[in-house]
Amino acid sequence: MKHVLIISITFFFFFSKGSHAQEKYTISGSITDEQTGETMIGASIIVKELKGIGAICNAYGYYSLTLPKGNYTLEISYTGYKKVSQNIGLSSNQKLDIKLNTDSETLEEVIISAERRNDNIISENVGIEKIEIKEIKKIPVLFGEQDVIKTLTLTAGVKTTGEGSGGMFVRGGNNSQNLVLLDEATVYNTNHLMGFFSIFNSDAIKDLTLYKGTAPAEYGGRISSVMDIKMNEGNNQEFHLGGGIGLISSKINIEGPIIIDKGSFLISGRRTYADLFLGLSQNEKFQNNKLYFYDLNLKSNYKINENNRIFLSGYFGRDVLSFQDKFGIDWGNVTGTIRWNHIWNNRLFSNTSLIYSDYDYKATMLRDVDDFSLTSIIKNWNLKHEFQYFANNKNTLTFGFSSMKHTITPGQLDVSEESSLNPINLQDRFALENGIYFSNKYVLNDMLKINYGLRLTTFSLLGPGDFYLYEDGIVKDTFTYKSREIVKTYVNLEPRLNVTYILNEKNSIKASYSRNTQNLHLIQNSTASTPTDIWIGSSNNVKPEISDQIALGYFKNTLNNKIQVSTEIYYRWMQNQIDLKNGAEIRANEHLEGELLFGNGRAYGLELMVKKKFGRINGWVAYTLSRTERQIDGVNNGEWYPAKQDATHDLSIVGIFDLNEKWSLSATWVFNTGNAVTFPSGKYEINGNVEFYYTERNGYKMQDYHRLDLAATKTLKKTKKYESTLSFSLSNAYGRKNVFTIDFIEDPDDPTKTIAEKTYLFTFVPSISFNFKF
Repeated sequence: MKHVLIISITFFFFFSKGSHAQEKYTISGSITDEQTGETMIGASIIVKELKGIGAICNAYGYYSLTLPKGNYTLEISYTGYKKVSQNIGLSSNQKLDIKLNTDSETLEEVIISAERRNDNIISENVGIEKIEIKEIKKIPVLFGEQDVIKTLTLTAGVKTTGEGSGGMFVRGGNNSQNLVLLDEATVYNTNHLMGFFSIFNSDAIKDLTLYKGTAPAEYGGRISSVMDIKMNEGNNQEFHLGGGIGLISSKINIEGPIIIDKGSFLISGRRTYADLFLGLSQNEKFQNNKLYFYDLNLKSNYKINENNRIFLSGYFGRDVLSFQDKFGIDWGNVTGTIRWNHIWNNRLFSNTSLIYSDYDYKATMLRDVDDFSLTSIIKNWNLKHEFQYFANNKNTLTFGFSSMKHTITPGQLDVSEESSLNPINLQDRFALENGIYFSNKYVLNDMLKINYGLRLTTFSLLGPGDFYLYEDGIVKDTFTYKSREIVKTYVNLEPRLNVTYILNEKNSIKASYSRNTQNLHLIQNSTASTPTDIWIGSSNNVKPEISDQIALGYFKNTLNNKIQVSTEIYYRWMQNQIDLKNGAEIRANEHLEGELLFGNGRAYGLELMVKKKFGRINGWVAYTLSRTERQIDGVNNGEWYPAKQDATHDLSIVGIFDLNEKWSLSATWVFNTGNAVTFPSGKYEINGNVEFYYTERNGYKMQDYHRLDLAATKTLKKTKKYESTLSFSLSNAYGRKNVFTIDFIEDPDDPTKTIAEKTYLFTFVPSISFNFKF
C-alpha cells in the first residue's frame, strides 16, 4: 500500500503540473442505455474538431477527456445505438452524462463487438477476444443452451477437446492456467454436467473479454489467459421478466428498479430437470438416479450520489450426480462481490472490492460396508483497491493493490463406522497472495500507442501444519509451523508491454511481451476438468509456474470495416511446469507433492482469423497451427514431449444468415487434430491379473475430431413490451462418431491379444427451446 501511495503522488504531481500550465479543462461522466440504465463499457467519445482525440468508457461506463479551452462537438457512439452529437463550450471542468438509444436498424445486424468498427486496428491490445452476448444466441449449441465458453472455443488460439470435457485451452496452456473472473471473483470450476455446459448463464452476462496475450497489470495469478466476465446490472427504469424452456433445462430472469435512476436488481436462475423424468421411469434403477444442476446469479446496485455507487453480486451453483445409490458426486461454486465505485474528481476514479470465492466437491462411493466419501475445498477472501487516473489525452494510469487469503482442503477421506477403510484427514493449507501494480496507456501520436505496466506479486505459504521436504519422492525431513508462521515466500516481478503501430485507418501492426506467474496449481490425470481434481499452492517443494510470452500481429480491415483479417504469431516459454509420476495417486494423499515432477514447457503457434461483422450474412473463420511441449525430468528420458492438450491443427467456421425479420439461420463446423494421449506399450500378469505398462508419455494421438452443428431461430413476436423466439438446433448433423474414451481390454477370443474399446457420446442431437421476455 505504501508503494501504491508513493506512485500515485508522483503521478499526480507530474501530470497535474503539466495540465495547469496549459490551462486545460476536463469533461467527465458516464454513458448509459436510456431504456435500461446499464452502463456502456467501451462506448467511444470522439472530438470532431481534433483528429485522433477521444476517450473510451472504462469497465464501469466512466470516461474522462481533457481538452484546451474552446468550442467542440463530441460524437458519442456504441455499436447498436444511435450516435449522439453534443456541442460544448469548454471554459471550465464539466460533468456530462450521456444516455444512448438503441438503433432498430443496427440491431437487425448480428453484432460481433460493441466497440468502434475499426477498434481492432486502433486499439493498443493484441491477443484479445470480445464476445457480444447477442451474438451467442444465434450460434448452434448442444441441447439448446447458449454457452459463452463454447463460443470462445470457436475463435483462434482457443480450443477444447470435445463433448464431455470442460474448460478451454488457450495458446498451449492447460485449463487450470486460465484466470476466470465473474464480477471480479475467481471461478475455479466452470463446468456443469462434466463439461457439457458452462456455469455462465448468458441471460445474466453483460460483457466478456478474453486476454490470450498480454493482459493488463491489474490481472495476475494465472500464466495462460484471463477471462473477465461482468454480470448485467439490472434495469433501473422498469421491471422485466424473461426466460426460456428447453428440452433438458429452463431458466428465468427478473430485473427492475429499486428506485428509478438510482438502483436496480437482477435475479437470474437455471435448472435442468432430467432427474424429474428419471423419477417417472418404471425401472427402479433409473428412479434412484440423480442428474441435475442449478445456478443462480444475483446482482444489485445503488447510486448513493453523483460520486458514489455500490454494487452487490453473487453466484451460487451446484451439480448433483448419483447412480443407483452406489456412486454420487456433487460440486459447486459460490462467489460474492461487494464493490464501491468512487469519483474523487473529474480525472480520478477508484474501485474498491471485497471478494469471496468458494469451490468444493464431494464424491461418495457406496460399497456395502466399505462406504467412503472424498471431499476437497478451495476458498479465498480478496481485498482489491484500484485507481484509474485520466492524466491527459495521452496518458491513462491504472494502479492499485490486491490481497488474497487462500484456504485449501486438498482432500479428506471420510468412511462409515462399519467400514474396514481408515479415514484420512489431510491438513488444511493456508496462503497469503499480495500484488501491487501500475499500468499506463500512452498515446505517443496518431500512429503509435503503448500500454506498459508492472506487477509485483508475493505468495507466502503459512502455518499451522506439518510440512515435508522431498527428495526423489521420499520424505527427507519434516517441519512443524505454528499458526500464521511463514513457511515459504516467493516474490516475482511481472512486466507487461503492448505496442500498436497504426499504418492507416485500415492497417496496423501490434507486438506484446508479458510475464505471468501462478501459485495455485491443479493436479489432474487428464485434459478434461473433472470435479475431483486437486488444487495445491506453491510450497517449499512446488515453485511458482512462470510464463514469458511474446506475440506479433498484423491487422487489416476491408469493405468499410465489414471484413476484419488478423494474423498473430506467438511464442511462450514456461518454467516450473508440473506433471505426475507414472501410477501417481492424487486423491487423499498426504504426500501428493512427492508424486510430482517438474520441468519446462514451450508453446508456439500461428493464428489466422477472418471476420465479417455486419450485414445479413456474417461470421468468421478461425485457424490455429500450434505446438505445445513439455520437458520434465523423469518423463521420456528428459526429452521434449507433447503436452496433453497439444493439437497441431484447429479450424472453426461460423456462419450466420438473417434470412428475414422472422428467421435467422446459422451453422458451425469444427475440426481439430486429436490431443496427445498415453497408450500402453505392453502388458504382464501378476497373480492372475493383467497389468499394462507404459513407456512413452503422450506418445500417441486421439482420433481427429470434427462436427457440424446447425441452428434456426424464429422470432414469434417482437414489440416494445414483449418478445418471444423459438430456437431449433441439430448438433453433430452428419452423425460423426467422435471418440470420447479408449479402454484397453483383453480380447475375449484370444487372451494373448489386447483390443481397444472405444466409447462415443453423441451422434445426432436435436433440441428445441422457447425464449421470452416482457
